[in-house]
Amino acid sequence: MPRFDRLKSAAVVVALMVPLSAPALAQDKAVPQSQLEMQLSFAPLVKQARGAVVNVYAERLVQRRSNLFAGDPFFEQFFGQRMPNRTEKQSSLGSGVIVEANGTVVTNNHVIDGADDIKVALADGREFPVKVVLKDDRLDLAVLKFETSEAMPTLPIGDSDATEVGDLVLAIGNPFGVGQTVTSGIVSALARNQVTEGDFGFFIQTDAAINPGNSGGALVDMKGQLIGINTAIFSKGGGSNGVGFAIPANLVRVFLDAADRGEASFERPYVGASFEPVTSDVAEALGLKTVRGALVVRIAEDGPAARAGLKPGQVVTAVNDILVEHPDALGYRLSTAGLGKKAELTVQEDGREEKIAITLAAAPETRPRDIQLIEGRSPFAGIRAGNLSPRLAYELKMVSETTGVVVTEVVRGSPAARLGFAPRDIVVAINGEEIASVDDLQRIAGSDAGFWRVEIDRNGQRIRQIFR
Repeated sequence: MPRFDRLKSAAVVVALMVPLSAPALAQDKAVPQSQLEMQLSFAPLVKQARGAVVNVYAERLVQRRSNLFAGDPFFEQFFGQRMPNRTEKQSSLGSGVIVEANGTVVTNNHVIDGADDIKVALADGREFPVKVVLKDDRLDLAVLKFETSEAMPTLPIGDSDATEVGDLVLAIGNPFGVGQTVTSGIVSALARNQVTEGDFGFFIQTDAAINPGNSGGALVDMKGQLIGINTAIFSKGGGSNGVGFAIPANLVRVFLDAADRGEASFERPYVGASFEPVTSDVAEALGLKTVRGALVVRIAEDGPAARAGLKPGQVVTAVNDILVEHPDALGYRLSTAGLGKKAELTVQEDGREEKIAITLAAAPETRPRDIQLIEGRSPFAGIRAGNLSPRLAYELKMVSETTGVVVTEVVRGSPAARLGFAPRDIVVAINGEEIASVDDLQRIAGSDAGFWRVEIDRNGQRIRQIFR
């Protein structure tokens, strides 16, 4: 079955070649007009760009249960069924891009996630340990930094919004650990979503061959600028099928700015609204000319969307006059606009179009989360639960407009774990009583009930169960 693979491998080599200077290339786009033009080469552009593309070592130690003496009566006499663990070292390969001369590197989060030791190595054999400045598993981006006394070559960050389908691009990285490799292709599509398991859904698609080991590498335009960070491929067997995906450079720039400001995490704007894609049926019902946009389905009380005047049933078709293809594109446009800024939404309703200004801010904690551990002999024993707010919902990767009491953790082996409770479950009611706070849950869990009729919300689906 086809699958989307993030790009990684088990070996690593780092290539850092020559200093980079801004390429002097023509600004106008044109197709070849003669046989002579068809013989033109990418070599000058590659020489200028490749020095800023590096590879990354990431090593982690993992504990494995030893099966060496499993079933041996002598060892089981001393250890029982619990065999001694052994430690294994796992290595992963990824590429990266130097974006600041002080040794700042942008790569994918999945390249370094969980690593105990991260290094970069230069083409001349030098190796540098790096520290993680900022990472985000939702965006699959990470900023690394290594100490250097010399100015490193950098790849300038371009404007990915200026990229068009059909533009020529180069992909530079270290596929399969064979060494730095350059492939060429075109931009196949824009605003691709549903590519990875994360909640980020706005990718540049290219047919330039990228493979495992290219993760974090550069997608470069004909001006010698970074327009994307290669992150995933669509593959049946793990190799390139000409369908690769890159995180747009404009998001990389915003993420890098957050790292330079010393922020501990990357904040995406809180809108206070839920959106769904516009289908052909929805477009017909609402009188839309195109099947495009983000349909407003729910508005949080007193959130930014409510204060701006956004209403359910409206369709957001653009942000700051840039078209919005789907809800993921809306999230991308708001994220790249930046916190503290105002964004102008183009909204359609009943055949009319209007502009709505919305202030972009971080998700607030509108009430104390008050996380408590439920103990005792009830079915809820082993649950850690808290009062939902937009801030806690953001941290748990939930829809920010949800309210109530949410399970943040389930203690392993507890009654709650055995009965199937899971993190992000919202406890709606117990024995017909609405659960509005953690104190309500704690009080009812401590009562001497003969049975428990429980209603929970799991990913928007209501589940009703009875426990005795």
